[in-house]
Amino acid sequence: MTTIYPVILSGGSGSRLWPASRRSYPKQLQTLVGEHSLIQNTVLRTQTLNTAPPIILCNEDHRFIISAQLQEIDVTPLALILEPIGRNTAPAAAIAALQLTKIDAGDGLILLLPADHHIGEPENFVEAVHRAIPQAEAGALTTFGIHPDRAETGYGYIRQGDDLGNGVFKIDRFVEKPDAKTAEKYLKDKCYSWNSGMFMFRADRYLEELSEAHPEMVAACQKTLEESQQDLDFIRLDAKAFAMCPSNSIDYAVMEKTSNGVIIPVDMGWSDIGNWSALWELGEKDTSDNFCQGDVMTIDSKNCFVRSDGPLVTTIGVDDVMVIATVDSILVAARDRAQDVKTIVEKLEASGRTEHITHQCVQRPWGTYETIDAGERFQVKHLMVRPGGCLSLQMHHHRAEHWIVVEGTARVTKGDKVTILSENESTYIPVGTKHRLENPGKVPLSLIEVQSGKYLGEDDIVRFEDIYRRGGGQDLKSGTTPKLAKQHGKLNTAA
Repeated sequence: MTTIYPVILSGGSGSRLWPASRRSYPKQLQTLVGEHSLIQNTVLRTQTLNTAPPIILCNEDHRFIISAQLQEIDVTPLALILEPIGRNTAPAAAIAALQLTKIDAGDGLILLLPADHHIGEPENFVEAVHRAIPQAEAGALTTFGIHPDRAETGYGYIRQGDDLGNGVFKIDRFVEKPDAKTAEKYLKDKCYSWNSGMFMFRADRYLEELSEAHPEMVAACQKTLEESQQDLDFIRLDAKAFAMCPSNSIDYAVMEKTSNGVIIPVDMGWSDIGNWSALWELGEKDTSDNFCQGDVMTIDSKNCFVRSDGPLVTTIGVDDVMVIATVDSILVAARDRAQDVKTIVEKLEASGRTEHITHQCVQRPWGTYETIDAGERFQVKHLMVRPGGCLSLQMHHHRAEHWIVVEGTARVTKGDKVTILSENESTYIPVGTKHRLENPGKVPLSLIEVQSGKYLGEDDIVRFEDIYRRGGGQDLKSGTTPKLAKQHGKLNTAA
């Protein structure tokens, strides 16, 4: 039987889900529906198909978060490929197909899935994939259409052509996002489906079609892979070569041009969770049709989406509004303006602000840190170091640090001395002292860090050893592979 290789694309920023989704921690990495993140749910869905391990393409800034999330669900990817810049879905699929030809001679089936979709009826998804397999094996480029249940203007549509049997149709044409009147027409015409952005095809067939339409794209992807480097458990694409690759979607580059495209319409409880209103549609609502998450209280309010990741949020006498509160930002909008949240993100970027880039709680390979308080010459942070997590061996020119262990166990390197600190114990790191913090225990290490000095910026870090190879992938002092990585054996990418 032909092997199915899930290829999961995790390159989006989810700007319409601001302020929860941000560039450094976008929606696909977050738990928005159910108990797992969107990318975890996407991977878990493929396991019911008895597929090969997934190939994942992601932004290099998210590599350690994704590795940690895959470990949480006990999945080791076939490849985790780091994109230095975004080039849309057609080059990403080409990179995966070229990588796959090294493993499966090119005739393996690619099941291409965005990382940030929700599927409420996974059994229908699995059934549709089984219907797609013989089509893809025979050389067709197969896409999955979604039965529309409303006149949606936020999605592109696909019109089905000749009936090929077993719920499979030739693709007649792709249509851009319609206006409201046209969307109503498409809803009544049973030949139209939403364009899901999910595909299945043989790796060699996709490369053949792409080479015919855009040979320069395939050539650029080949050169990119040839000059890529293995970095720990990741394949790091060559930035210069990938920058030369044209940016295009699979739809425009291949599917709208091919005569071998087929569509399988399916009702699978699908949503791309493209905005807060989509989450309201999916959520369990109260008797007034409010969907509330977090510390929320409503009075005489209806049809609202209210979410808090921090402070208490209350509403009185409002209808059809969205209120989303994080520790550092609050969004209030009419629910029918959910698509326009992206405009706020664009305005933040244009004004030079950073609230669209990072959360107050910042993700690091070893865990997280959150600034609690800051002022002139001082800063207070809460650090959470995952079990096995290890900060780099480092030094600061301008600041001293005090560490107080709140929970867990800390292994502290200070100069040539290594000590173990337990709960309620503390230590002082003078300016200019080499130091390192590790969590040797089996529970998260919670620690308060008090910084003092004339300059407290994050760029006042000189790294000497780093098991995560930040700063070029080498020991910054000697230019050799970090000794600590060898001492710890296989890298714990959850740290």
